[in-house]
Amino acid sequence: MTTALLRTADELHARVRAGRRAVVMTMGALHDGHASLIRAARSIAGPGGEVVVTVFVNPLQFGAGEDLDRYPRTLDADLEIAGKAGADAVFAPAVEEVYPGGEPQVRISAGPMGARLEGSVRPGHFDGMLTVVAKLLHLTRPDVALYGQKDAQQLALIRRMVRDLNFGVEIVGVPTAREDDGLALSSRNRYLSPAERATALALSQALFAGRDRHAAQEALRARAREVPSTRARAEALSALGESRAAADAAAVAKSLPASAADPEGDARRPAACGPAAVRAASRLVLEEAARLDPPLELDYLALVDPSDFTEIGDDFTGEAVLAVAARVGTTRLIDNLPLTFGAAL
Repeated sequence: MTTALLRTADELHARVRAGRRAVVMTMGALHDGHASLIRAARSIAGPGGEVVVTVFVNPLQFGAGEDLDRYPRTLDADLEIAGKAGADAVFAPAVEEVYPGGEPQVRISAGPMGARLEGSVRPGHFDGMLTVVAKLLHLTRPDVALYGQKDAQQLALIRRMVRDLNFGVEIVGVPTAREDDGLALSSRNRYLSPAERATALALSQALFAGRDRHAAQEALRARAREVPSTRARAEALSALGESRAAADAAAVAKSLPASAADPEGDARRPAACGPAAVRAASRLVLEEAARLDPPLELDYLALVDPSDFTEIGDDFTGEAVLAVAARVGTTRLIDNLPLTFGAAL
């Protein structure tokens, strides 16, 4: 199958459509994470549908001092990767095609959610992102659009925009693709030196430590629910509480780099519960990484409600996102994991 390279919306609109059109939006520099999105789009569109990959480095979502000029442009390689993954066409418009009148005077506002976490570190970023996503949705006219869950706040805002502004498109989130060692795939990983990459592993390790702590809590919760509501239940809960610290220490130590694993030290720490314990387990890893050479410089660690990206409380139940952002050298990276908190006992 030959993957068509299209430069204008007119070229795209002239294509004969059959079946569903699935769109994957990228800024280029495609890697295996993008390929997984394209393969998911191919599965959704089916053999009779069409998969379109957009490649556009959007100037509106880069702030002062960010890496717009050095952001990698690798269109020939992108076209090859997209084709192998199942794309029918790559839509790579010029800036003038997307913004024919220059910078748009009317833009999409990300609202309060867009000012939190990533938005607080990168003011205006999400306004620019939503504006170009809205433009590209209009230009490509898809039935379904797919986005990676690695950019969890972006995905949540796109879903909110589509719902609030009545876009007639289905939004699908695709799980984060990772290297074998756990590092989330990102176009910015290529900027990391070997030493910086070793430090950057702390992002995923911190998330895995929080996930393991959460899994241990949910296992304890499930066991406690099986005990009848009697004096025996209270005694069983007490016994579970006594073993909590040791179990937590083991889960955290397993996720820490070898130099950070100190089960005895972790066991001496007071055992927290619920979201607070998840945050604490993740933070242990990040604190250790801040002492590495080169160090990890934390922007934020957050455990949030994906509906509005506000921090969740200790009595929270339902879907949540554990998110982290940090700098290693001159490279800024983000990562996250979804978690589900069960009903209170």
